[in-house]
Amino acid sequence: MALNAFSPPGESLLLFHICHNVTNRFVALIGEIENMAASSRFRRILSKVEGYLELEMPEKALEELAKIDEQYRSRFSVQYLHGMAYRDRQQYDQALPYFLRALAEKPERVEVFLALAWCYKRIDRLDEAISAMEQAYRVAPQEPIVLYNMACYWSLAGDKTNALSWLGRALRMDQDLRKLIDDEPDFDTLRHDPDFEMIVRSK
Repeated sequence: MALNAFSPPGESLLLFHICHNVTNRFVALIGEIENMAASSRFRRILSKVEGYLELEMPEKALEELAKIDEQYRSRFSVQYLHGMAYRDRQQYDQALPYFLRALAEKPERVEVFLALAWCYKRIDRLDEAISAMEQAYRVAPQEPIVLYNMACYWSLAGDKTNALSWLGRALRMDQDLRKLIDDEPDFDTLRHDPDFEMIVRSK
């Protein structure tokens, strides 16, 4: 009887449950609206970040990224853009953890492997740069820039055979990559090698 003293009797009990369920649905709806608003805010921040990175303003990009709500911070886009901002600031050691977390979220994203290798190269971890590109190749074997970058890193490593093999395959896939070669310092050690010149000249 003591329990009934705190429960609506008879028809009031049914009304109580109906009101309770309506309230729950209303609260859930408010939550959905708030999530939609947060999601909209999240997208606006990402758009600003991308704009700042295009304008080569990584400090501003990081300021915007700091505004992202906790619930979104582990997302691929947030991790990747953090990495790109630190990369653009030439803080390669700080960029690496973000790229690695981005890959953990989406291991099929070739652009992350490219960025990861870029950073490894610039902190004298060339073996890891090559390893990152090998993983990129397994993900996207038909992507010419992957093969081209592989050639660059093997050239830096002093492995002419691998460098020329990857370069030849990259150029066969995309002739436009030839436009990059003249200004590519990674090939400086091969610049006057007759085999290198033959591959570059061949159509």
